[in-house]
Amino acid sequence: MGVIALSYWDLGMAGLLVVALAALSLRWRLALERPLLVAAVRMALQLTLVGLVLEVLFAFSSLHWVALMATVMVLVAGREVFARQRRGIRGWRGYAIGTGSMFVSSFAVALLALLALIQAQPWYEPQYAIPLLGMLLGNTMNGVALSLDRITEGAWQQRHAIEARLMLGEDWPAAIGPLRRESVRAGMIPVINAMTAAGVVSLPGMMTGQILAGSPPGEAVRYQILIFLLIAVGTGFGTVLANRLAARRLFDGRGRLRLDRLRRPSTR
Repeated sequence: MGVIALSYWDLGMAGLLVVALAALSLRWRLALERPLLVAAVRMALQLTLVGLVLEVLFAFSSLHWVALMATVMVLVAGREVFARQRRGIRGWRGYAIGTGSMFVSSFAVALLALLALIQAQPWYEPQYAIPLLGMLLGNTMNGVALSLDRITEGAWQQRHAIEARLMLGEDWPAAIGPLRRESVRAGMIPVINAMTAAGVVSLPGMMTGQILAGSPPGEAVRYQILIFLLIAVGTGFGTVLANRLAARRLFDGRGRLRLDRLRRPSTR
């Protein structure tokens, strides 16, 4: 049996449920109605645009277009990481830390999977490359954002304790070591929770999509296991790298804590 087609009427009915939820938020004064509606509209427009772009990519299957699409995805993900931090690193370095960490980890893991594991022909086949990179970036983005937010906010809150360790003779890696470990754990918790609950509490998105598309459940399970393992590796390496770069930026060449390199708290 093929995929059951969804009409615009079906999507509209689902959208009305979101409007009802926004109305409930307005009545209860939760102040969530505007962010909820904006997120829903933005999601629909972005996915519609991506769908059109993917149709073109699938038709031409060109490495240049795939690389351009991947670059845009990384840059946008970097912007989201930068914006989600309440008190992040100032200026272009704050953006570069998150973006560079995701680029290194996600692209390395995606290339490994495409060349050695999936072995699509050609290896940059958009049908595999773009969804794989998208899943890796989405999860790595969450981990990196959580980790960077935790270490920068924690450095501000624990500044007196960190400076006390420095005055007692510890070098900067030791002084901020407990906070770094805590922030890396915070970045890894979502992916660990997702893997722990997979198949028991929830059916992951890729597996569900393949089953709905008619793939055998066993094949869908194998793909989902592979994706989860790749996501864990990409998120882990990206979080550790971003954490290391951010921690180094918080100290100058003489090992002094430099909180002036943090921007003012964001209200977002």
